[in-house]
Amino acid sequence: MPSVYVNGVMLDAAEATVSVFDHGLVTGDGVFESIAIRDGRPFALSRHLERLACSASAIGLPLPPGEELERAARMVVDEAGCRAGKLRITVTGGNAGLGSARGKADPTVVIACEAAAPPAGPAVVVVAPWPKNERGPLAGAKTISYAENVVALAYAAERGATEALWCNTAGNVCEGTGTNIFLGIGGDLLTPPLSAGCLAGVTRGLVIEITGAVERDLPRDRLSDVDEAFLTSTTRGVQPIALLDGRELPHAPGPLTRAAADAFGAVATGGLD
Repeated sequence: MPSVYVNGVMLDAAEATVSVFDHGLVTGDGVFESIAIRDGRPFALSRHLERLACSASAIGLPLPPGEELERAARMVVDEAGCRAGKLRITVTGGNAGLGSARGKADPTVVIACEAAAPPAGPAVVVVAPWPKNERGPLAGAKTISYAENVVALAYAAERGATEALWCNTAGNVCEGTGTNIFLGIGGDLLTPPLSAGCLAGVTRGLVIEITGAVERDLPRDRLSDVDEAFLTSTTRGVQPIALLDGRELPHAPGPLTRAAADAFGAVATGGLD
């Protein structure tokens, strides 16, 4: 059955295309959300649509009404028959020329899904050698301009790691290439504040709500004080970290990580929107 939504039309995946002049393809001008599919339903869809709107506002990109996107997202999941996986909503600047200026065309909207399993086992995390600019125009926005994350993740893979951790220009811990990070230090559960330049992850927000984790700037040298740590994201949920910046953590998973994973699992099973 048709399972990809492109500009109001449901299409088979092989027929779903965008123009070579699409501003998302030409310049990376666009925003997106990745949403977990649990038991055949998009998880926390309304929260993801709220963040999509915030990202679009940050780059001045108009969006279709939220109700329209919600209906289309549910339609894609239903027609694909996907029970567990990932849904992606992408909105770009639409057709324009081959330069940086955005054209007058309507935005391009693509919604697709795929089956996917959560990553197995704890993560191995290395610190990327480049800083994340917490003061840049895209800071905190989930845009499709992901080339720097591709480079950092390749850097991690070359060193046997599964995720790269960014620090910002101030030298404070920021985020992973597709994750947020939580650190257990002396019994306290800490995570970088949004002012550090990290994305306001939906899973991150839920974990803060259900655990009471404290947002705090953490210089890179504090990583040596970490007793336990975990990553959060749509596809990972709560994933413990076994090795952090070359150091094996004494507790993986530790008590704070296990408590967070159990609490988040209960929320996810409940189907919170």
